[in-house]
Amino acid sequence: MRFAMTRSHKRAALICALLALAAVPAQAKTFKWASASDIPTLDIHSQNNALGNGVHAAVYESLVYYNSKTFKLEPMLATAWKQVSPTQMQFTLRQGVKFSDGSAMTAEDVKYSLERAMAKTSNYNVYTQGIDKVVAGAGTVDVFTKSPNPVLLNQLTELRIMSRAWAEKHGSLEPKDIKTKEESHAHRNAMGTGPFMVKEWQPDQKLVMVDNPNWWGHAAKAKPGNVTEIVYTPIKSEATRMAALLSGAVDLVLDPTPQDLQRVQSNQALKVVTGPENRTIFFGMDQHRDELPGSNIKGKNPLKDQRVRQALYQAIDIDAIHKVVMRGLSQNTGTLIAPQVNGWTKKADQRYPYNAAAAQKLLADAGYKDGFEVDFACPNNRYIADERICQAVAAMWAKVGVKAKLRTLPLVTYFPMIQRNEASIYMLGWGVPTFDALYSLQSLVRSVGAGGDGNYNVGRYSNPQMDALVERVKVEVDHKTRNELIERALILEHQDVSHLPLHNQVIPWAMKKEIDVVHRADNRLDWRLITVK
Repeated sequence: MRFAMTRSHKRAALICALLALAAVPAQAKTFKWASASDIPTLDIHSQNNALGNGVHAAVYESLVYYNSKTFKLEPMLATAWKQVSPTQMQFTLRQGVKFSDGSAMTAEDVKYSLERAMAKTSNYNVYTQGIDKVVAGAGTVDVFTKSPNPVLLNQLTELRIMSRAWAEKHGSLEPKDIKTKEESHAHRNAMGTGPFMVKEWQPDQKLVMVDNPNWWGHAAKAKPGNVTEIVYTPIKSEATRMAALLSGAVDLVLDPTPQDLQRVQSNQALKVVTGPENRTIFFGMDQHRDELPGSNIKGKNPLKDQRVRQALYQAIDIDAIHKVVMRGLSQNTGTLIAPQVNGWTKKADQRYPYNAAAAQKLLADAGYKDGFEVDFACPNNRYIADERICQAVAAMWAKVGVKAKLRTLPLVTYFPMIQRNEASIYMLGWGVPTFDALYSLQSLVRSVGAGGDGNYNVGRYSNPQMDALVERVKVEVDHKTRNELIERALILEHQDVSHLPLHNQVIPWAMKKEIDVVHRADNRLDWRLITVK
């Protein structure tokens, strides 16, 4: 039914609007930010993706977390923990914690969530690989490991807690399988204990999160920031994304383009906060198939030959990428982990030198004097200048006779594709949320197996010597011995050329001057600390 709004209707509407505004705290602030891609899912155990994990942390919480300023482990949903035995750790749970629907969080919810992360459809097995069982007690949870686990606490920072009752009610007891197109309630909705709760998510358009009135941290004064609403807008176009910041439509851009930084820095209303990220960008290669799909080489796979892999490596002019493509926002690397990660050493971080002539000789020695054709897949909205890097490298490879047939895809379709092993050469950027090299070694160079082994080794590199080293790193509790094992593994990776490392990202965040944030090496915003002046 239509009706005309009378003066009395308008007055009533105005009064309602004023009352609504009066109900909002004086310090309430909306924080609007943008990045190139959307999160892949709201399911906290479905897709191990750094952007998604960072957003999940606004809504879901873990037992322990990293202090954003010191990166030391601190209590969150657990207030204390003790090592009962070499394979048993007991956590004392915070009292009075509620989910955003007002229901109490219990030890059973913690047990369920950790077991959910261990499910076959979970993409978080790399964090749970050492867990044998979880036992819920009266206000406590005991985590039993298969063997001594020196990085259990680090791994638990990424294992967040979901309401079991909510998951059961909505048919989401198991994580959504990200490799399929199946839908689930937990994929598009959330029920956590964090400082915010999801109000609305329109994939590839916007995500709105609002203050969670049931958050335990309000009473504990655990949120020094003043943000009560977060609006995220994924904007793939670099020009449009930067225009949104320059016009004031957003407060912060997480991934400003290198070529636009000078313009931002010269704008009196804006600022740039920069720091190194613990993320390494590299290429992986299919070393499993006997023949590469789409290649002109039939009956064999050139990428199985170490000489070919080294040729591709030495054909990359990494200094040109650093200067021209990245505009200096990168640190050239010869290994798969960044200096901030435990286990990194200068000895292990050595690049094969750029040498096109040497690359051509290696190809000729391997029987590919005239080069070959190969599929080459890259994301176009995930890493800094990802598509431009791949275009530049394809041109470099062409100079030594390798015709890389480049195809670029958005994040939401790219990652499921490479996890289905559907790329011959692929780009990946690997951040390390545990700040320990095991996370990279186990995921990237351990042979594919159970418990998270090789979960992102989509090129299926395999070396029994490497596997043995990784298995020892998993359980070695002596710090010096363990780091020596890590160094040996990284040197072996370099000798085998399992991957083609490029650089560690240097991350600039561009924002309005009235925004205060803490820059983190894992490229995540700490939602509790953001202040809008």
